[in-house]
Amino acid sequence: MQFQPIYNDGKLLLPKIELNMTLNQSIGIITDLKRKQLLMNQLANHSQYYLFRAGQSEYMRLTVEELITFLIKVTERNDRLALLMDYFALKEERKVKIKDLSSSKRMYVTLLRAFFAHQPILVLEEPYFYLEEEDRHHFKRILDNLSKEKQILILTSNLEDAMISCDAIYRLNALGFHPLDIRDSEEDKQEVPEQDRANITLQKIYTRRNDKVILFDPPEVDYIESLDGSILVHVGGENYVCALTLAELEQRLLNFGFFRCHRSYIVNLQKVREIITWTKNSYSLRLNTGKDAVVPLSRSKLQELKALLHI
Repeated sequence: MQFQPIYNDGKLLLPKIELNMTLNQSIGIITDLKRKQLLMNQLANHSQYYLFRAGQSEYMRLTVEELITFLIKVTERNDRLALLMDYFALKEERKVKIKDLSSSKRMYVTLLRAFFAHQPILVLEEPYFYLEEEDRHHFKRILDNLSKEKQILILTSNLEDAMISCDAIYRLNALGFHPLDIRDSEEDKQEVPEQDRANITLQKIYTRRNDKVILFDPPEVDYIESLDGSILVHVGGENYVCALTLAELEQRLLNFGFFRCHRSYIVNLQKVREIITWTKNSYSLRLNTGKDAVVPLSRSKLQELKALLHI
């Protein structure tokens, strides 16, 4: 799967992207609304892709049973209606009109169009966004089964939604297109042999979301803060919990261009765009992260920072 670069007023919005997709692997891309639409638009006229756009809804006057019957007929499948209703976990809703379903169930039924798609590649925009927990569970099961015979690409702005079904996840933003290093938490439980520990050099920042361990390269990180007893690592406008203390992170990140700018903040100096002077004793650092993030700068750290930046 390939995407061509797109520029707007000389600014690169979408770099050239090549994805090597295989069966039994779902890929997720985390990005914003505009870039999601640009990706979808490039795939719109290709017959091998089935596209599901966020918020899509149709056939509101049909009952669930009537819609599934219609889809079986138009796709010329040999599936029995009763078996599919059981597989989709929709037996109780079979006689309910789609317009009368809950918003979550209505979206879940709409998403089932992907099950009947004949195209070998499914491209789904925000498939989990409108779904409640039970419907998320059912749709994940269906996607897991579909991935055995189809290739699946999920476009979302939410990391947790990507992690539900995706084996490989990428981030697409103003900084480019980059893979996220995500590992099951079970891997974290494997002990490192004692004799090998002395040879390990920190190359990743360890964070956690739900039952997943997420590893970031230091240059990806915008800043780190201590908030209400938690250490939050900020990357691309999102934050991730880290088990290390600020003091430990400060020590480990010294060689990566990070600076302890405040008792509660560590900042990536490569992301600093502006030093803001509010008053004689009040300063902040504005970052070039695309989110216009601002972090405090302690008065006692000002001269040290100037020395580091040679200003």
